[in-house]
Amino acid sequence: MGVTLPSQVLRRWFRHAIPLAISVLLLFYLCVWSLRALSGCGSGAQSCISEGPLPLQIQQQSGNLEALEQEEPPCLGPQGMLSRIMRPFRASLNPEGDVELSQYLAGWRELIRFLTPFGSIFTFATSEAFAKVTALESQVHGPNAAHYTSLAGMVAWERRARLLERPGIAPRDSAKNSGSRTMLLLHRALRWSQLCLHRVATGTPSGPEAGELCNDAYDTALGPHHPWLVRQAVRLAFLSFPGRGRLLELACPGTRETEARAALDRAAGTLEDVYNRTQGLLAERGLLQLA
Repeated sequence: MGVTLPSQVLRRWFRHAIPLAISVLLLFYLCVWSLRALSGCGSGAQSCISEGPLPLQIQQQSGNLEALEQEEPPCLGPQGMLSRIMRPFRASLNPEGDVELSQYLAGWRELIRFLTPFGSIFTFATSEAFAKVTALESQVHGPNAAHYTSLAGMVAWERRARLLERPGIAPRDSAKNSGSRTMLLLHRALRWSQLCLHRVATGTPSGPEAGELCNDAYDTALGPHHPWLVRQAVRLAFLSFPGRGRLLELACPGTRETEARAALDRAAGTLEDVYNRTQGLLAERGLLQLA
C-alpha cells in the first residue's frame, strides 16, 4: 500500500532539493576545474568555444578619477599593493610599441597575489591564471628564451617554427600550448580584472554592488569563451563576493573611500593601457581567435 504525499509537501521538497543539487554539481565542477588548472591543464574549456570578433581596443575608461589629496595613499607608495602591480605592467610597455614578456608576467604574479583574498571566485580565476603564467615563464626562461623576450618576437618565431595552433583548436596536451595561445588566454583574463576594478572604483554608492559589477565584467570578457556550466558556477560564486567597501579596504588599507577609489582606478588604468597595447599586437597578427 503506497503513501501519497500532499502536493504542498512535494512542491516544498522540489523547491529545496533542486537548487541544492545544482549547487553541489557546480561546486564539484569548480573543484575539478581548479585542480586541472593547478596541474597544468589550464586551457580547459576555454579552447572549446570559438571566439567572436573583438573590437581592436577598448575605449579608455580608467584613470579618470582624481585623488582629492596631494599626497599619494600608501597603497600607491613604493611598497603599496597597487604600486607593486602597476610597476611591472608599466615596465612591460616598451618604447618600440611591444610588450616585454618578463615584466608582463611579473605584473600578473602581483595581480594574482592581490586578487586571491577576494573570495572563491578569484581563487578559481587566479589558479587558472597562475597555471598560464607558470607555463609562459617556462618558455621565457627555457632553451628558446631568446625568442620569448617580447610578444611580437614570440609570435614571429612561433609562426616561423610552425608552433601556432589552428584558430579555435586546442592541442590535446595543454602543456604543449604555444606561448601565443597562452598569452591570449591571459590577455582575456586581464581584461576581466581591469573591467572589474574600474567598475568598482567608479560605481556610485547607490548603484550595483561589487559582485554584480564584476559579474558583468566576467560576462563581457570571459563568459563568451566558457561553457554554460562554468558560467553558472561563476555566477553562483559571485554571490559571496565582498562588498565594495571591503574590496576598497583590501586594495588600499588605511585610506578614505574616495582616496581608495581613485587609487584603484589608477591601477585599472594601467591594466587598460597594457590590455590595449596587447590587443592591438594580437589583432595585427590575426591571433584574437587562436583560442
